[in-house]
Amino acid sequence: MSTLEYVIWHVLGYMAMPVIILAGFLGVAVVCIGILSVTKDKQID
Repeated sequence: MSTLEYVIWHVLGYMAMPVIILAGFLGVAVVCIGILSVTKDKQID
């Protein structure tokens, strides 16, 4: 493997980790907000 390939794979690997973590966090947050908005108390006027 050339040095360029080595650098590219390491950059992609280190960029993937925070993207996966943030995407998981955002996915859980969206699901939780959706569940909370569906199950919220209804106001009676």
